[in-house]
Amino acid sequence: MGCQGVFHTASPVIKPSFDPKTEILEPAVKGTLNVLGSCKKNPSLRRVVLTSSSSTVRARDDFDYKIPLDESSWSSLELCETLQVWYALAKTQAEKAAWEFCNENKIDLVTVLPAFVIGPSLPPGLCSTASDVLALLKGETEQFQWHGRMGYVHIDDVALCHILVYEHEGASGRYLCSSTVIDNDELVSILSARYPSLPVPKGFAKLDRPYYEFNTSKIRSLGFKFRPIEEMFDDCIESLVEKGLLSLHSAHQRPLS
Repeated sequence: MGCQGVFHTASPVIKPSFDPKTEILEPAVKGTLNVLGSCKKNPSLRRVVLTSSSSTVRARDDFDYKIPLDESSWSSLELCETLQVWYALAKTQAEKAAWEFCNENKIDLVTVLPAFVIGPSLPPGLCSTASDVLALLKGETEQFQWHGRMGYVHIDDVALCHILVYEHEGASGRYLCSSTVIDNDELVSILSARYPSLPVPKGFAKLDRPYYEFNTSKIRSLGFKFRPIEEMFDDCIESLVEKGLLSLHSAHQRPLS
C-alpha cells in the first residue's frame, strides 16, 4: 500500500527433476496474479512493470525469417508444450494472464522482454544462465548447444530498461530488450579471439532452428542504447574471475581488443 510502482521480476527456476505443471507453470501464473491482486487494492499505484522474456516472442514456427520479430509476436503455446519448452510456456502464460487481469482491472502494465541475460552476478551462487556461460568458457558445449541462435543483453541494460519504461510517461505495452542476436558459432569466435587463454569451444553442431532477428526499435525510440556483446561478456568473465570460478591463464587479464 502507498507505493506508486511495482516491479514483478520473479519466475520459478527449472530444477533437474521437476513436474512442469506444479513447479513451473502454475507458480508462474498464480504468482503473477497474486502480485497483481495486491496491486489492485492500492489506490496509489501508477504503473506495474513485469519482467517477461523474449522467449514469449520467438517460440513459433510460422513466421517469415526475413522480417525481424517485434512485440506483436507471441510464442505458440501448443509448440512450447509439444517441444516441452517449459520456461517459454510459463512466461508466455504468465504474461498473457497479466495483460488480461490488468486490462480488466484498469491497471497500467508495461512488460519487458529480455533476451539471454549476460553480465556480472550479484549472489554468491550462480543462476542457470551464469552456470551455462561458465560451462561454455570452460570448453563445454552441452548447455549452449541447445540454445542455438540467441539474443543477448547486458544485465545492467535490463535493469535500466525497467526503470526507463516505469518513468517514461509515454511507455506502454511490451518492450523487447535485446542488444544482439547471433549464432553460437559467431559467439565462440568472438570469445576465443577476445580471450585466447580460455578453452572456448571451436564450434557447434548445426541445429534445425529457424533464423530470426529482433526488432528493438520500440525501446530504442525512447532513447535507449544497448551495450555491445563484447562488454557484457567482459563484465561477466570479470565477475566469474573475482568469484574464483574462472582463471585467465595469461598475462592479459583483460580481453584482447
